Amino acid sequence: MSQVYADRRIRLRDRVAAAGSAAALVSRPANVRYLAGGAPPGAVLLVGHEPGADLLIRPLAAEGEPLDGRLDELLRQQQLPLGGGDPVVAAAELARRSGADGLAVEEHDLTVARHRSLGAAAPGLRLADLACAVEQLRVVKDEDEIACLRIAAEIADQALGELLESILVGRTERHLALELERRLVDHGADGAAFPTSVATGPHSGRRGHRPTDRRVEEGDFLSVCLGADYRGYRCEIGRTFVIGTAPADWQIELYELVFAAQKAGRESLVPGAGYRDVDRAARQILDAAGHAETAVPLTGHGVGLEIDEDPQLSPSAMGKLDACVPVTVEPGVHLPGRGGVRIDDTLVVRQEADGGPELLTITTKELLAL
Repeated sequence: MSQVYADRRIRLRDRVAAAGSAAALVSRPANVRYLAGGAPPGAVLLVGHEPGADLLIRPLAAEGEPLDGRLDELLRQQQLPLGGGDPVVAAAELARRSGADGLAVEEHDLTVARHRSLGAAAPGLRLADLACAVEQLRVVKDEDEIACLRIAAEIADQALGELLESILVGRTERHLALELERRLVDHGADGAAFPTSVATGPHSGRRGHRPTDRRVEEGDFLSVCLGADYRGYRCEIGRTFVIGTAPADWQIELYELVFAAQKAGRESLVPGAGYRDVDRAARQILDAAGHAETAVPLTGHGVGLEIDEDPQLSPSAMGKLDACVPVTVEPGVHLPGRGGVRIDDTLVVRQEADGGPELLTITTKELLAL
């Protein structure tokens, strides 16, 4: 894997040099992990003007402190002594001493105070904004990354499938969410990809709903959204069911509508499709049925080392899809006071010659009565 990380740093180095900087300072943890294989707490990565100049700078770790990922064994490291100051400042000083005249930094990650400290510690070093250069490199995944996402999806499917076989009536949203997260770990996840959402009755269909002590009742819609973190890579799945009885006519109608929107979104995932076009494919079905005000604000987003990455599949998003980009497609409708439906899958954009979009989350989307 060392060569994989070295190649990623080369691509970043080329971008930085083209923008006129001699070095780059990466401080956002997910970006450090992408380029270095791991992200010790507080660590930053200094990407120099040549491969041998790359250096991971980290604070002194507490004994037994867990490491986020597995560091590239060929990458040079420097561990600051106890009380050795801010690794960001130490990196800037090293860049200045090495003769760099310009340093690109992640301004969107640094606080104003840290940015000021950089300027004070390395006077004469021209600071530029690295912007989201690393995030842009992360959008297209290699097959090893996709393999991790595929396993994460399998784990999430297993956890959800086991829950559907258990007795649900009378249990609270909070209890079900905790059980799902335990099952994720039991099946090999490093943890939940994000806080698990379980929503019942009038709560169902809400995006990002935080579980409460409301108990599951007969006739409820039950919407669940969960994901697994496997070796740092995070997937997402969301499903909606009816509890204990045959669904009412309004529940069938709403479910079929959201299912149609989700299917349209999935089928539009082709290389070259605009981000906003994927959103429009799903949204126009909901809008035509009179749900423009009750639909979720975006149809989906990228996933990877973070659960919400670029691209954003939203009405105002700019850009076009590439092959090997994993995204969610998750339209939903929430009717205040009644509940709603969310259907959420993680897929990988593939060329038509390769079979089209690869569905990673395979739990049935049939409207089941549990």
